[in-house]
Amino acid sequence: MRKLEHRAFGILLGACGALLFLAAPWGLAAGGPDASFSGDRAFDDLKHLADFGPRPSGSKALSDARQWMIGQIQHTGLHVEEDSFVASTPAGSVPMTNLLVKIPGVSSQVVIVAGHYDTKRFDKFQFVGANDGASSAAFLLEMARVLAHRKNKLTIWLVFFDGEEAIGQWTATDSLYGSRHLTEKLTASGDLGRIAAMILVDMIGDAKLDIYRDANSTSWLTDVVFSTARRLGYYKNFINEKQAYEDDHLPWVNAGVAAVDLLGNVGPVSPSASFGSYWHTAKDTADKCSPASLAVVGRVVLASLEELEKSPHLQGQ
Repeated sequence: MRKLEHRAFGILLGACGALLFLAAPWGLAAGGPDASFSGDRAFDDLKHLADFGPRPSGSKALSDARQWMIGQIQHTGLHVEEDSFVASTPAGSVPMTNLLVKIPGVSSQVVIVAGHYDTKRFDKFQFVGANDGASSAAFLLEMARVLAHRKNKLTIWLVFFDGEEAIGQWTATDSLYGSRHLTEKLTASGDLGRIAAMILVDMIGDAKLDIYRDANSTSWLTDVVFSTARRLGYYKNFINEKQAYEDDHLPWVNAGVAAVDLLGNVGPVSPSASFGSYWHTAKDTADKCSPASLAVVGRVVLASLEELEKSPHLQGQ
């Protein structure tokens, strides 16, 4: 992820923020034994992934983490596709693998829910990326458990991107490798037209959850997610103030796909803002994260998927 602009805003979360995590209603219908998104289960996955240690693209640790994730998904009865490719990077050729979990729906229209599972490569310290890498992967694992037991109108693809992080310094060509690869692959096969919308999550595990509107995301889709969050009572976590980010949604937006980036804790950096203190440092560890934050985003995304099933923006496609 790369932040493009910053607007000072002030501190928006009060002392009651933690209570809102637990008390806000969401009212999704149960569809099976795992139909409710469990922040506790997702947090256990986050900790397990962080325990693999640094997981940069091409590393054994990332390969080991990937095999563990595949096993977790297979336990739900869902099939995992491995989209492997070799990326040309400033450090040479690096093997990378996206994971795709395709959950059929009544409609052939596809909504992608995605995140990355690699961590940034650092040589001078151990970067386990509990929030930046593990939180989005853990979120998707729990989404797999939930969606495997639901009847969905729309076809849903869960996509775990490899190579989100730059190998060196962030540029248009040294970043977003997995997302750029999959977009190009679907364009070449003619399948990109099936993708009606894409919801991206990144760094959504922080105990102090702030998600700002991304100016580079599709406006109508952002409206769906943020209005859903307000309806569920999470207006203090989904902040109606614009920032602008470069993240795995950009190749999709550039290809004409509606996409929204739900990126946590990159708003105004103040003495109380946790993002400023540990992003891309050795301090990005599980103790900075919270099951409640993962649950909030899970509830909002699940409810947003229900809203998309009746959205006029998708009915016309």
